[in-house]
Amino acid sequence: MNIKEISAQLTAIKQSMQQVVVGKEKALDLMLIALLCRGHVLLEDVPGIGKTTMVSTLARSLGLSFNRIQFTPDVMPSDVTGFSLYNPASGKFEHHPGAVMSQLLLADEINRTSPKTQSSLLEVMQENQVTVDGTTYPVPQPFMVLATQNPVEHVGTYPLPEAQLDRFMMRISLGYPTIEEEMQIYTRFMDDSPLNHLQPVIGEEGVLALQASVSEIYCSEAIKQLVAQIAAETRRHPDLALGVSPRGSLMLILASRGAAMLKGREYVLPDDVLALVEPVLVHRLMLRPEGRLRQVSPAYVLNEILAAIEIPAAR
Repeated sequence: MNIKEISAQLTAIKQSMQQVVVGKEKALDLMLIALLCRGHVLLEDVPGIGKTTMVSTLARSLGLSFNRIQFTPDVMPSDVTGFSLYNPASGKFEHHPGAVMSQLLLADEINRTSPKTQSSLLEVMQENQVTVDGTTYPVPQPFMVLATQNPVEHVGTYPLPEAQLDRFMMRISLGYPTIEEEMQIYTRFMDDSPLNHLQPVIGEEGVLALQASVSEIYCSEAIKQLVAQIAAETRRHPDLALGVSPRGSLMLILASRGAAMLKGREYVLPDDVLALVEPVLVHRLMLRPEGRLRQVSPAYVLNEILAAIEIPAAR
């Protein structure tokens, strides 16, 4: 599949989603980039912004199987991964699949469940498999976790641990719509949801082919050096207790290749990297107490680092 065919398919997916989603073009692009790179996404914003609608629209446009699990304090790890139950008739234990056995999994309000249940997603997000009672089950491909959390409400929530956050390729904040966009939402959803009439524009095999094509996007040594330098600077910045892991810097390179492909290019530019630094890296950084006292944010630290390093020329 050449880059023109790829670009046409990605445009069709985006146009399909825009039949339901009003505005949020940047968020749509970031979700598609994560999908192309086999990454997972954390959607963080206040309730009612359209996080769940956006994920449902992506699943419908791609023609992929979709499960949603509403996380609450009483959700158990077995609800996520599945469990084995003894069948007296057959005299055997039978496996009952959990919510992860779908191609797109919406983990709604992931920070409302206990750390034990949150950790049940670690294996599947890293290795595309779950282990139940010593038996390993692969999840269907393509596979993607899209989790939501409310950053404002802290009562009854459990902050995601660093190991969990590090497995998300991106953290995306949707933001409130403009007045014009909100009026469009009223018109579009007042009588019936356009999601009910959305038809798939690409299937499972098409998505897998797009994901395989990302490996053909060229990434120069200068781009790799830029990413490595950004990561190194986060590890020695005085305001940060935790910098970017090698997994995080690798995800930045992968996401940059996906961004280049989304833009119809066969090579990565420095601008692709710079545009993705915040959504890919900011949630991986942990501030020192003195940094928090000075009200320094991880995003501010990243911008400070980018201002101090030399950006290679586009080639």
